[in-house]
Amino acid sequence: MTPPDHPADRPLAGLRVVEISSFVASPLCGLTLCQLGAEVIRIDPLGGAADIDRWPLTGAGESIYWTGLNRGKRSLALDLRSDSGQEIVRRLVTAPGPGAGILVTNAGGRSWMSHEKLSALRPDVITLELLGRHDGRPAVDYTVNAALGFPQITGPVDHDGVVNHALPAWDIAAGLHAALAITAAAHRRAATGTGSRIVLPLEDVALATAGALGYLTEVQVNGSGRPGIGNAVYGTYGTDFGTADGERFMVVALTARHFRDLAALTGTEQTVTALESALGADFGRESDRFEHRDLLTALFARWFRSHDADEVGRALAGSSVLHERYRSFEQTVRSGDLESNPLFAPLTQPRIGDYLAAALPASFDGVHLRTGPAAELGANGSDILRDVLSLDDSEIATLTDAGVLGVQPNP
Repeated sequence: MTPPDHPADRPLAGLRVVEISSFVASPLCGLTLCQLGAEVIRIDPLGGAADIDRWPLTGAGESIYWTGLNRGKRSLALDLRSDSGQEIVRRLVTAPGPGAGILVTNAGGRSWMSHEKLSALRPDVITLELLGRHDGRPAVDYTVNAALGFPQITGPVDHDGVVNHALPAWDIAAGLHAALAITAAAHRRAATGTGSRIVLPLEDVALATAGALGYLTEVQVNGSGRPGIGNAVYGTYGTDFGTADGERFMVVALTARHFRDLAALTGTEQTVTALESALGADFGRESDRFEHRDLLTALFARWFRSHDADEVGRALAGSSVLHERYRSFEQTVRSGDLESNPLFAPLTQPRIGDYLAAALPASFDGVHLRTGPAAELGANGSDILRDVLSLDDSEIATLTDAGVLGVQPNP
């Protein structure tokens, strides 16, 4: 395979995607397609979309978030309220070419760039619109999650209330679903010449995932859902333990072998056997390990509390037990794991600095597909209009003078 910074032989080389988006799901879709080799043109309103200054920020106030999700994309800033700006968008989306004619957006409800309007200009156009809720009402990850049920079972067992997740899981899942849908639609178009109008509600991504994992199905079949169980792992044995020096480990005994090794490691084999007999249980079964988890945890916890984290780590590493020490983001970065993982490579991001950036997690023939830094807002506008629409310098100057085309800000 050619070097990782060469896009020519990537799986989606030859596709051109126009992205009009903000926040997480839609930009993540574009980033994923870009890493896979597609040319992605992100179009923003003048001054940037609503996420241009989203946290986290550098000390100088530059958005680490924005640059992270827009690596490798070409940037075009337009006055999207003007007729001229809207006409440029339509022309870019419907430009000729077998890999062109693709739009990804979460800025729906705009008749001037609707699928109907675009397909009248290019019948095989592919459009993907990310919605909040299936009926078109607005929603974000955290409101979708609140209505789904996960906050009710998240957090400590004795916590009286709900706990939101820190990870925008539904945004992430929606972004990856969107990238898959675009890839599938492009494959079908290449085979049949047929375009696609794809609608992907964030709410439906969450509901479909919860259904596939049984959270919704068990209520329909059994009449009730699962309770909150804190840090325990549902349906098997797994929980967190504190050590003598105040560290914590997550430990999972997913199989009978894992459980036997955990009992041996903690020196509780005889007690576990006696407990098994007294309860009439079989700890070779996941269900019995889960049902009696509180007794088992109290038994194992004594060993963890009598050893420091290094001792616990060495003992667990010598067993089959699934485990990991809890650590912060700072500890993860300082551990050296990023430097030793080929997923990461140095990146110089203007206005942000130098850091190790992740490529596409999947490697192709041993190569992780990575992109360059995020462009400055609007930095590629003139080149895009020349390359795709064949505009000349005077036409570009006219758009710039009229305030339709944004220019790259001074550093």
